[in-house]
Amino acid sequence: MFEIQKSSNLSTRACGSSDSWPACLAEQQGELVVGLRMTKMAATSEERSAMEPSGTNSGQSQPTDRLKMLYPMVNEEETPLPRSWSPKDKFNYIGLSQNNLRVHYKGYGKTHKDAASVRTMHSIPAACGLYYFEVKIVSKGRDGYMGIGLSAHGVNVNRLPGWDKNSYGYHGDDGHSFCSSGTGQPYGPTFTTGDVIGCGVNLVDNTAFYTKNGHHLGIAFTDLPPNLYPTVGLQTPGEIVDANFGQAPFVFDIGDMINELRVRTRLQIIDYPTPDHGQGQWQSVLHKMVSTYLVHHGYCATAEAFANSTGQVFEEEINSIKNRQRILKLVLAGRMGEAIELTTRLYPGLLDRDPNLMFALKCRQFVEMVNGSDSEVCQTSSSENQTSVIQSTKAYNTKTSTNGSVEEMNLNNTLNGAGDQQIINGQIEDDVDMEENSPNGINGVKTGNGYQNGDLNTNGHKCENGGFEDMEVDNSNQNQQQNGSSSNNVDNPSSKSNKKLLCGGNKQAVEKMLEFGRQLYSQSIHLRQQHGKNDANKKMLQDAFSLLAYSNPWSSPVGWQLNSQQRETVCDRLNSAILESSNLPRRPPLEVAVSHARELVRLMSSAGLGACGFAVVDNIVQY
Repeated sequence: MFEIQKSSNLSTRACGSSDSWPACLAEQQGELVVGLRMTKMAATSEERSAMEPSGTNSGQSQPTDRLKMLYPMVNEEETPLPRSWSPKDKFNYIGLSQNNLRVHYKGYGKTHKDAASVRTMHSIPAACGLYYFEVKIVSKGRDGYMGIGLSAHGVNVNRLPGWDKNSYGYHGDDGHSFCSSGTGQPYGPTFTTGDVIGCGVNLVDNTAFYTKNGHHLGIAFTDLPPNLYPTVGLQTPGEIVDANFGQAPFVFDIGDMINELRVRTRLQIIDYPTPDHGQGQWQSVLHKMVSTYLVHHGYCATAEAFANSTGQVFEEEINSIKNRQRILKLVLAGRMGEAIELTTRLYPGLLDRDPNLMFALKCRQFVEMVNGSDSEVCQTSSSENQTSVIQSTKAYNTKTSTNGSVEEMNLNNTLNGAGDQQIINGQIEDDVDMEENSPNGINGVKTGNGYQNGDLNTNGHKCENGGFEDMEVDNSNQNQQQNGSSSNNVDNPSSKSNKKLLCGGNKQAVEKMLEFGRQLYSQSIHLRQQHGKNDANKKMLQDAFSLLAYSNPWSSPVGWQLNSQQRETVCDRLNSAILESSNLPRRPPLEVAVSHARELVRLMSSAGLGACGFAVVDNIVQY
């Protein structure tokens, strides 16, 4: 088995040339075995960096959410993480401050009946795998009768944690641990002002442990129930504690324990016994899965080489694979009009039977028109006096919308949307050319979007139909940018201005785009009348039209649509539809198996199995 990664480049991948395929395959299979054995070592650098997150994301000013980095498998829309104490789930002797992270006691403190506790707003999700929080003793108060631990929802908060059923606590006055009982057991040292006490929950083994000032004190509780809440309890005046749920670095290095559990989980998956179906049968199954993956995505040369070396038989004819490859190349190059035309010619009736797919392709074609990549608007000759899109839009619609229908006027209003920054004293500002100055490259040359070295006249492909076999999705621009190459900029006059314009800045192309948008809007109305409302289609159309509301759509909030990677979604959808029309599976078994694995991990989380926190499918596949 070897790793195959999708990319926009449809040339032969994996082992390279087909001549050396058998030797390369054997070599990669050997590397896989070595990789499996090396899982006993420490986690990868990426995983370790997640345990030691920096204060900010590189190149960004927004602070890093450390909790998401600590618990990457948690879906907070379904199971939110504990981030603060609850202002409702507490006894009235508890006071909260500092964003509900500081707890202070405000009761009488005369007897144990004056004890008061507070829980977090949310319980600990099983998908954490290993959960940890710390509490700093700001002041031990009069007697230091403090408890730190866990409790289930509904446990009496007029008690210290550990005294009642489904409640667990480590107390500072005597160092005892209390496991659902008023009688404690000797566990660790006492703690007082200035100490930092940590509480960890191993959701794989259902155990809990504590730390003091960064030192592990050992396992305190076993056989814990699910859905526990971090809890603290205070009992005498002057007691104050601060909580850290992961928003700041911990005193204790929890990363090593997380990595240890991650490796352990991987080894359990790798070493899990599989049925013995005879020598070579598993290898045959894997070969079949790889072969169908290559065929499905149109990697024709690689699929042929692999089939020759493993004895696989194609379920689809080579000519059919090549036809799909031609279509997919057009889509990934942004040449949507040609892709639609070729699909209609090679697979008659396919798009008529699936109007939602046709609508998605047309919406993508509109986006590519904006991008200047679609052959409908690609420039065949340079224009000396290029007009900004806002001016062109205004002029065009002034003469076309006077007698238009309500629907057309609505479309015109949508297509003429402009940001406030373009409107000055009630007039649209003339100079709204698209500047290409984003540091992250979203305004610059993108892989496979048809632009080469800033030259708006080349578009990375021929504007005429034909030449499918010679066309490749170009990746050279990205490499030139990464290498800091400037030689092409010297020779290319158009790159000096470093401008990027809608539809290449050509007025005729802008008018074609606007007319196409009017037709697309009419098609959406027809679809809604024939098949009812479709929220996905509605959002798709709104997103596409919203590009025209910005002078520089490449750096706008909806500019993500212009990224060449967004072509892959509609490309996969079209590819699956073509295969289904030929009575072939919409998805290859390899992708189905990975999807099943992800769904099983999600179900593990729902069932409270903490190992799901370390069963990251993408990471496991790499070993």
